Amino acid sequence: MGGYETKSTEQETAVMVALINWGQPEEKVLEYLDELAFLAETMGLQVVKSFTQKLDKPEVRTFVGSGKLEEIKTYVKAEEVKVVIFDDDLSPSQLRNLEKELEVKIYDRSLLILDIFLKRAQTAQAKTQVELARSNYLLPRLTRMWTHLERQRGGTGTRGGAGEKEIETDRRNIRHQITLLKKKLEKIEKQNAVQRKSRSNVVRVALVGYTNVGKSTIMRLMTKADVLAEDKLFATVDSTVRKVVIDRIPFLLSDTVGFIRKLPTHLIESFKSTLDEVREADVLLHVVDVSHASFEDQMETVNQTLVDIGAANKPTILVFNKIDQYKHELDEDILEEMENPPLTLDDLKQTYMAKKGVASVFVSAIEKENIAELRAVLIEKVKKRHLTIFPNYLKDEYY
Repeated sequence: MGGYETKSTEQETAVMVALINWGQPEEKVLEYLDELAFLAETMGLQVVKSFTQKLDKPEVRTFVGSGKLEEIKTYVKAEEVKVVIFDDDLSPSQLRNLEKELEVKIYDRSLLILDIFLKRAQTAQAKTQVELARSNYLLPRLTRMWTHLERQRGGTGTRGGAGEKEIETDRRNIRHQITLLKKKLEKIEKQNAVQRKSRSNVVRVALVGYTNVGKSTIMRLMTKADVLAEDKLFATVDSTVRKVVIDRIPFLLSDTVGFIRKLPTHLIESFKSTLDEVREADVLLHVVDVSHASFEDQMETVNQTLVDIGAANKPTILVFNKIDQYKHELDEDILEEMENPPLTLDDLKQTYMAKKGVASVFVSAIEKENIAELRAVLIEKVKKRHLTIFPNYLKDEYY
């Protein structure tokens, strides 16, 4: 099963593998695979096919059953595929067995995300955190193929003997690297804590949301700064902080890494530097891609992650972005026959703006639509917090 029947001579080719079961129905799995393909593209891979199998739970030895594994193996060899990506985490033994059977590079979802983080991290703190998370994740998963590929890519391993001796050498090197990275990170975090303390008297606003919803584009509009904005997952890994002044009220606005579904808890540590900005923010701008078919599921993922990191219950503005792309693909005749037709944009506005205590704004960052309204709603939230810090700030004697 699966699409993605395309070819590319410029990129390494990859296939994707996922399981369908009671916890992951087929419709949801296909949606996850679309996202996984986008992750692969972000990593520079070209997905040429996807494989799914109905199993109550992963096969202990090779994740998929023997028949499906043989099907994947045949395709990989025939098409000279270089990478196989699994949409769930693999155990160390599953990874070893799969590499032995398929004789290609194996990624699971966590490792793919970590490598994207590593590729896109810019600051010393972000790079160190991601390297540490990746080293901890790889340590029990080392295989001969992994160590060989790591050396090709400039890894830290040194040439030892063959087989198990070589792997043990690499394990010792990674353990040593983990120790050094922890010490380096501790030093960086102490420096950053001092910087955050120095701006404790300034209201802080953090952009949060699912990955690729347009946070960086909104950041650029609000600050007029040159902030990276790409149509790729995890375009932003580091936190970017800018000073903004609206109606004579100064505040700090930070862009943060996008959240994503099926992100294991241990990976949250790999972008802790940006999450500190979220935890310590006074106001959150929760940006939502309203044009996405599963935007409410994405909102729930973000809300649950905020709970997990201890940043829930903060004053929040829901920013429904990409209204220029929101449309129904069904014609009027089909809509009339449907018992529960999809909501129009006006219906959505009434639904979310009617929610007690939740400010909502519908914008198009690309078309710069309703940005003035967003600024007005935001500054009201910021002003409330600012006046608790400086009660006399807007009194006549200040001017």
